[in-house]
Amino acid sequence: MTFDFETPINRAATDSQKWQKYAGRDILPMWVADMDFPCAPAILQALHERVDHGLFGYARPVKATVDAVVAATERNYGWKIDPAWIVWLPGLVVALNVTAQAFADPGDEVLTLSPVYPPFMTAPKNSARVSATVPFVLTHGTWTIDWNALERAVTPKTKLFYLCNPHNPLARVWRREELVRLAEFCTRHNLVLCSDEIHCDLILDPALHHIPTALLSPEIAARTITLMAPSKTYNVPGLGTSFAIISDPALRARFVRATAGVVAEVNNLGYVACEAAYRDGEPWRQALLAYLRGNRDFIVDFVARELPGVKIEAPIEATYLAWLNLEALGLADPIAHFEKHGVGLSECAYFGAPRGSHVRLNFGCTRATLAEALRRMKTALK
Repeated sequence: MTFDFETPINRAATDSQKWQKYAGRDILPMWVADMDFPCAPAILQALHERVDHGLFGYARPVKATVDAVVAATERNYGWKIDPAWIVWLPGLVVALNVTAQAFADPGDEVLTLSPVYPPFMTAPKNSARVSATVPFVLTHGTWTIDWNALERAVTPKTKLFYLCNPHNPLARVWRREELVRLAEFCTRHNLVLCSDEIHCDLILDPALHHIPTALLSPEIAARTITLMAPSKTYNVPGLGTSFAIISDPALRARFVRATAGVVAEVNNLGYVACEAAYRDGEPWRQALLAYLRGNRDFIVDFVARELPGVKIEAPIEATYLAWLNLEALGLADPIAHFEKHGVGLSECAYFGAPRGSHVRLNFGCTRATLAEALRRMKTALK
């Protein structure tokens, strides 16, 4: 079966946040992490059938939906989960906020590594918790954890650690030995570990494999909240369907208690899309990965040959996001500069990086769109 990732879809006049941001301006949006590809035909078919049913009352997942999630975690990672461990959620940003409220009190600290997806730092602050960050270090062309700095960052107020696995925006796949060391760190300091694994099915390097943090051992599973969703992989983030996997009953009860009265229910179409994605979407996912690898290689080659002063500092191992170093350009405002030349990128300061040092580029788009965006960036550098 073949799938079309080359035909552009006009999103400019739709409800797309990504494209609305630059409405009426000739700017290609390469910022927020959703792709410009229509989702898998299996998902579209399932959604059409559900819409034709015509009723959209309050929803609960049916057994087939839960079974699809359980089967996918076992098939993809060798992780056999109990359906009782699943807590359904309308989004993973919601989950980050719930986790901060459930496992830290006002004034307590939530520790994470930066640069990182912005809600990792804003979620604790939303409920009067404190966000503490430890910067990554670049070692021999690889983003690594500064373990000494991480140890120094822990205080008596530190209660929770947020991990992004694979990492956004650094596109890094964490190796088993790194995860084991992080698990030991959390155990030694009695920290709850919240592992956001939303990009876990977007591993671009065929030699690498995603390892769920909770799969390391029963001991680390007992303090881990794993967050997953079909949204990034299957391009259905607008359907608001995700889930936490929490094997420890006491941990799960605290998490669920924190959702009471404030977290909305998942909608009918979200459940349908989730089930179809995990049950029937694998051929499409494999084709998507092949296309994204081609886009990644195109970027790496173009940056090296055509964008002097721009660097990709480490391999893009996962996701459809490229983290570009612009420090040599000396631009006071890189975002405004590239917008002026028709490309909309993500501001690195939101991720906790020094303003003007980097930009994030979303290459989840047609090759033609990507080529045009990079051509515009080349023009901007002139």
